[in-house]
Amino acid sequence: MNNKKHLSMYGVGPIYGGVIIAVTVAAVIAGHCDLFEAGVIDMMKIPFAAAGFLIIALGIGLWLGAIFHSKIDNGITENRLVTSGVYAMCRNPIYTAFMFFCTGALFISGNVFFLPLFFFYWIFMTVLMKNTEEKWLLELYGIEYANYCKRVNRCIPWFSKNKDKSV
Repeated sequence: MNNKKHLSMYGVGPIYGGVIIAVTVAAVIAGHCDLFEAGVIDMMKIPFAAAGFLIIALGIGLWLGAIFHSKIDNGITENRLVTSGVYAMCRNPIYTAFMFFCTGALFISGNVFFLPLFFFYWIFMTVLMKNTEEKWLLELYGIEYANYCKRVNRCIPWFSKNKDKSV
């Protein structure tokens, strides 16, 4: 694989991150406007905030695991498919980390009207990955990547469906 051109270091991450951060900021700001004030349930502020901080902490753990433990940047520059560490639980932990950061911020803001944005973030990531990076990785790594996709979820971390038999 070392003789092939490697993927972009950032992939489509700036697009995904930029869009969901902008949507989150807009939702948090809009959540304080009169039009959406009915979405704030006073008795749920503390549970929502606690859930939000927990979700953000999970995102931080995923991000740190991808960057420092799995060393994804080394994998990219060495044309090596990274499937260990957090990449054994989620194919896109950095994108998922941003999804968790933004979802956590929505919970902390405490407006139930904007909590369904999580599903937008998830669908947007799915469509973006299927039409860009997954195609690139399949072309670059072939059956190794196809087998990895069968074992590991795209964006919701979970333990591998079965152990790595093909790699």
